[in-house]
Amino acid sequence: MSLQDRTFHGRSWQDVLPELTPQDASALEKQDKRLLRKAAAAQDPAKDPFSPEALARQNPYIRATTLSFLNMHEHGELFVNFLRARREIFIDAKGWDLPHVDGMEFDQYDTPRARWIVLHEYGEVLGGVRLMPTTSTCAQYSYMLRDAQLGMLPDIPQDVLFFKAPVRDDIWEATRLFLTAAVPAHRRIAVQRMLMNQMAGVACSMGATHVLGIVPAAFSRWMTRLRLMSAVPVGPVQNIDGDRTQAALMNVTYVQDHAPREGLAKLH
Repeated sequence: MSLQDRTFHGRSWQDVLPELTPQDASALEKQDKRLLRKAAAAQDPAKDPFSPEALARQNPYIRATTLSFLNMHEHGELFVNFLRARREIFIDAKGWDLPHVDGMEFDQYDTPRARWIVLHEYGEVLGGVRLMPTTSTCAQYSYMLRDAQLGMLPDIPQDVLFFKAPVRDDIWEATRLFLTAAVPAHRRIAVQRMLMNQMAGVACSMGATHVLGIVPAAFSRWMTRLRLMSAVPVGPVQNIDGDRTQAALMNVTYVQDHAPREGLAKLH
């Protein structure tokens, strides 16, 4: 039975991916328990420097905006500036061969089904990420990892996932995750955490329990450093356009269950 054929009622990675080997399952269970203990110890926002409230106090002028086709007209040129920041990161800095026009990077996944999360300060874009439901379709395209697996994206290996790409309401995909050079080194961890918290909150608000995406190959250490949600490796370590990456499935209910609810939808 494929992942698409199963109905998902639980919220743990065991329920989502029972195909994992017992050895993998044992290691991940220990990792999840460590993360949950950390979360329990940090439930008091006053004692947790990475809680949404603490991050908002430390960075009072950073705003998190979730854009859609329905509301982008309410935010001036924020969406345009977001696409321009994406061009600076992915085309100018990384050298990726992507569509662009008028200084903006875009692709076939920037559709009305997407949500774009933007962190900005005094009007300057600091970072962002795009969310897309895995049930999305637009012409011959669905979502990035599934299309790569189907051989439609030559720059991403077809074996990017260990299993057949899911098509489920409770799993969304995150792509185009970035921070700009405007974020100095001493603020990057805090801003990364703010962006990931916002991503998790938005995904939860759209009915997702898990987010699928390509992350740095050392994502487990990265997640631990940021004190983020648990994540399961779901693909081999790959070198994609010069970056060592790996597909991961992130449990966003971890943030929902262990962060104050009012801190999820908006930072301010």
